[in-house]
Amino acid sequence: MSEAEEAPSFDAFVAARGSAMLRQAYVLTGDRYLAEDLVQEVLAHLYRKWDKVAAASSPEAYVRTSITRQFLSWRRRRSSGERVTDHLPERPSLDATDLVDGDDVVWHALATLPRRQRAILALRFYDDRSDAQIAEILGISQSSVRAQASRGIATLRAHLSTAGLDVTGGVS
Repeated sequence: MSEAEEAPSFDAFVAARGSAMLRQAYVLTGDRYLAEDLVQEVLAHLYRKWDKVAAASSPEAYVRTSITRQFLSWRRRRSSGERVTDHLPERPSLDATDLVDGDDVVWHALATLPRRQRAILALRFYDDRSDAQIAEILGISQSSVRAQASRGIATLRAHLSTAGLDVTGGVS
């Protein structure tokens, strides 16, 4: 960053990019309230070291990477709070309105993916990241990114096909 360009203050950055951070977190979590919690946790952590973050070549990329990494570790921690039960709750059935609203079906299908596959698909299709960038963000190999993305897309296609949605012209 040149001396002429002043690093944005924390408040200015959050005001300018807060909604984009929430959208990214929502794509990862699939839940508005969990997305808000995720962003809040990341911002609370980054606030303490904002001078370093703001001095980076791309503070937004740093924050987005932090959100994705926090999502992956955060979900692991939260999953330990789940309780085992003797019987499963009733599975929601699809009716005609659900089939018309493909977005809802897609969100339900995304929710079935393992967190890493979901993060990879979100980074690829929401953030428009390359395999190399995703591999760097997640600390895995590019071939692992491609394999996980392929499995995730196959799972989504299977869910959407089961729901009666046409997936022939979809994502590859």
